[in-house]
Amino acid sequence: MANAPKTNSPAKKESGNSGNLFASLAIIICLVIGFIVYKFVMGNPSNFIDNNPENQPLPGNYLGMVYHAGAIVPVLLGLFLMVFVFSIERFIVINKASGTGNVGNFVRKVQSLLKTGGIDTAIAECDKQKGSVANVIKAGLLKYKDVEANPGLDAEKSALAIQKEIEETTALEMPMLEKNLNVLATLVSIGTLTGLLGTVTGMIRAFSALATGGAPDSAKLANGISEALINTATGIATSTFAIVFYNILTAKIDKLTYSIDEAGFSIVQTYAANHK
Repeated sequence: MANAPKTNSPAKKESGNSGNLFASLAIIICLVIGFIVYKFVMGNPSNFIDNNPENQPLPGNYLGMVYHAGAIVPVLLGLFLMVFVFSIERFIVINKASGTGNVGNFVRKVQSLLKTGGIDTAIAECDKQKGSVANVIKAGLLKYKDVEANPGLDAEKSALAIQKEIEETTALEMPMLEKNLNVLATLVSIGTLTGLLGTVTGMIRAFSALATGGAPDSAKLANGISEALINTATGIATSTFAIVFYNILTAKIDKLTYSIDEAGFSIVQTYAANHK
């Protein structure tokens, strides 16, 4: 039961490479879409006076106002889109890892079957449930059967072997659930920071235009400030959604991890109790 063959399995490498490729492509595509929306939707000439994007936006036209908020806007739109793309992708992966049925009911059923000695039935339930949780529990049950078939083995060492098998399988299954969560965690920080950057540059641009424009124009200044603050609003919205989705996803992963720990503990304790 060596660690190397499992950890370096081709399937795991292929899965990791595909995950990295998805993350890279998703980031690039989101930024491209953000630029397209900024340039061709918000920058549509119909949003501005005299159909000229260089002019002020039409009264009450928020798309034109956002367009004038500066070059940071397409980056913020890309970041905002990333939050939803990576969140949806993680929800799909975590739901797949949970299997076809309720994880809590599945774990309780396995525990009940263990008490009655129904190891084979519990393994069959794992095949029905599928997913990462079922795979880990099935590995522990198969090891349970393996040590049961060798009654001459030391009971304490056998229990440790079962526990080690569960831990090794968990180490293979669970890390994939946390993949790309670091992107969401990063978006929590850079969303607000990028928004502030856009606001600062927008304010500098607004006051520079005021300084070189001769007589102060309070309406123009107010308009420039509101355009600059759009960056802050978008950045805060990006960070808010990112942290909400991040916390929801980590809570789901923690729940799966707890289910695995609970079932694994039951398997080891059942074996220890039956071989005192």
